[in-house]
Amino acid sequence: MRRGVTKFFFLKAIAAPSSIPVRTELGAANGTDLSPFISDVEGWALENTPIDTPDMATSFASSIPGEDKADNSSFTFYEDQAGDNVEQLLSKGTTGFVVILRKGDVAASRSMDIFPVRVGSRAATYSTGAEPAKFKVGFSITGVPVLDAAVPAAA
Repeated sequence: MRRGVTKFFFLKAIAAPSSIPVRTELGAANGTDLSPFISDVEGWALENTPIDTPDMATSFASSIPGEDKADNSSFTFYEDQAGDNVEQLLSKGTTGFVVILRKGDVAASRSMDIFPVRVGSRAATYSTGAEPAKFKVGFSITGVPVLDAAVPAAA
C-alpha cells in the first residue's frame, strides 16, 4: 500500500448490481473514509488454491486453477480517546463494503477494489510498550470482490 496515497472507505451500501460505487456513494452520506484512522492493514487479497492434476505419462504433477478464497482481512485502528465513531460504524455483525483506492483518488484509474464484508470481530489491542492505544477489526469477505474497477469521476 502507498501510505498517504491509498484510500480506504467503508460503505454501508452500493446501489448498482455490479457492486461498483458511484462518486456520491463514496461521500459522507453513505461512505466513511477510514484512511486517517488506520494503523495497519492485513489481507485484502484473493488467493487461488490450485488442484493437482497428475497423470501417468510423467512424474511431473501439473495443476489447474481451483477455488478462489480471500485472505483473512483486517484493519488496526488508532483508538480515539474522545470519540468512538469508527467503533460504532464497525460493530460486530455490521455488513457493507470495503472500497480500496490503491493508487489514490484518481478518476478513471482502474485501481479500485470493492470487497463485500461482514465485521466478524472487534477487539482492543493491549501493549505495555510506549505506543498509542489501538483496536483491531476483523472482516469476513462475504462475496466475490470486484477488482481493478475504475475510480468514479469527481462530481
